[in-house]
Amino acid sequence: MGGMVEPTIVVPHREHLWWMLLEAAELEHMIMCQYLFAEFSMKESTDESLTPEQADAVDRWRATIRGIAVEEMLHLALVSNLLGAIGGAPTFNRPNFPQLSGYFPARLQLDLAPFGERALRHFLYLERPEGMEHMHAEGFEPTAPPREPVAADEIMPRGQEYGTVGRLYRGIANGLRDLVAVLGEDGVFIGLPEAQATPERFHWPEMIAVTDLKSGLAAVEQIIEQGEGARGDWHDAHYGRFLAMWEEFHELRRQDPTFEPARPVVPAFTHQPFDVDVPQTVITDPMTERTAEVTALSYEVVLHLLLRYFTHTDEDEDQLATLVNGAIELMVAVLRPLGVALTTLPVGPSHPGSTAGFAFEMFYVMTNAVPARRTAWTLLHERVALLAQSCAVLAEEPGAPGAVRAAGVKAHEIAESLRTRI
Repeated sequence: MGGMVEPTIVVPHREHLWWMLLEAAELEHMIMCQYLFAEFSMKESTDESLTPEQADAVDRWRATIRGIAVEEMLHLALVSNLLGAIGGAPTFNRPNFPQLSGYFPARLQLDLAPFGERALRHFLYLERPEGMEHMHAEGFEPTAPPREPVAADEIMPRGQEYGTVGRLYRGIANGLRDLVAVLGEDGVFIGLPEAQATPERFHWPEMIAVTDLKSGLAAVEQIIEQGEGARGDWHDAHYGRFLAMWEEFHELRRQDPTFEPARPVVPAFTHQPFDVDVPQTVITDPMTERTAEVTALSYEVVLHLLLRYFTHTDEDEDQLATLVNGAIELMVAVLRPLGVALTTLPVGPSHPGSTAGFAFEMFYVMTNAVPARRTAWTLLHERVALLAQSCAVLAEEPGAPGAVRAAGVKAHEIAESLRTRI
């Protein structure tokens, strides 16, 4: 941390905690996307200039990163539970990549990178335990000034300074305690318990439904422990797993300086992002562009299914299971195969030798549907049906990736499950 003394995170009112949790949701969401981008970029066999030993290592690293990304999904769900518990509606909106100019605190910069030296150094920096020195990767130099400390008598919330993800969550935990001391538990935890993500509904034993201070602090501690480790023991946490990967990667590079575990992937958008001023790589190859478009649609629908779950109204248990299972099946059987297939396709003539990495593109400021269940479900079905139809049409085109047809079949199944439950 360079000896810098960070200001204390201050939570004088509920809205300050609400603000911090919304930023935590965006941060977890974008960190998860970074890990998935790196995973999608990885080579898959010895047919891609890997020795058997190297291919085995890449397979193990892919499984590790996928597991870490899944835990980041858990963190995002836990933050959503915390938001709902204090009365704030969860959201899955976020800015587009890259964010290097101080959208978050200046030292927390986010960008997409294929698996390799730069990505691993960046991941280690993000997951480092509070107080640990770590050099950031090239291209991640802070340029924005630190945020001004929030005074204890400020009524309106704004961004606060923190250098590590762990410090942010410790500030959130202290904020929960401070609010309970003023408002009491019943006054702080005013959200509906039935809107919480539970271990049973999400098939996730580590999920914690937040209904009081004890469960709220447990949810925060779960996030800290999985990221940087419990009480300084980081070996099995995200930081420790990335460090082991880093060491093995460099050993294989020492043995073979030409070893490259990732495809020549660059983050590639279908259009210049609406909220990013710096020009980004835009896909010009027609087949790649259409594949990226259905991939983006699958990602958007995953977010809308999860958003409906966390803000549902009178859905029954069968309908709630349909939302959760649909989101999970889309992630596993549609979004991931399409995202991996993209990395085998060219960006276009302006980027010779580069393939397209799915940039997790946000096309607009994502909002929620109206609360009425039938209306919201009609919109969900319409969008998933469009995904299925778009994949089916694209699959008939010469040169379409094989993953597109299977993705369309799965999307059609999910659309039907939504239609029959409207």
